[in-house]
Amino acid sequence: MAFFGGQPKSTPAMESQTDGGQREGADIPELPEPRSNTVVAKDILLTGKLSGEGVVQIEGTVEGEVNLKGYVIVPPTGKGKGPVEADVIRVAGQVEGNLISHDHVQLERTGTINGDVTTVSFVIENGGRLNGRTTMVPEQASTPHVENLEPLRSEEQDEADS
Repeated sequence: MAFFGGQPKSTPAMESQTDGGQREGADIPELPEPRSNTVVAKDILLTGKLSGEGVVQIEGTVEGEVNLKGYVIVPPTGKGKGPVEADVIRVAGQVEGNLISHDHVQLERTGTINGDVTTVSFVIENGGRLNGRTTMVPEQASTPHVENLEPLRSEEQDEADS
């Protein structure tokens, strides 16, 4: 197993040095496509402005403005303090601040939002807590529809369901 649970790197076989030390390009393995996922780990506190494009999963705490073109995922261990703007926002942890979503917000049964939500589509699972107002805006033609993701589950929930 490789460092951080990734796939181990395969090393190309060494060619004999009889050809002057030159290697053919076919022997070099291709690198995997880079992922645009960022994880703020469980025991990390991140303060400041977080912006960009991709998927950000907040398992620890983020204090400050989050502005993303993509997904913001807050699992049960995650906490956000500050405004959050993204295409898709999923909350199973706690968010304190206003949310703006260009596609949809999903508040899961373990999640709490303390702030106002502005979105095209809003799903609140039984048990999810919203302390704020909701403003539903019409879907814009340029906004791509994003597939529904599976619910976030903590290890404790998995053990309790067993």
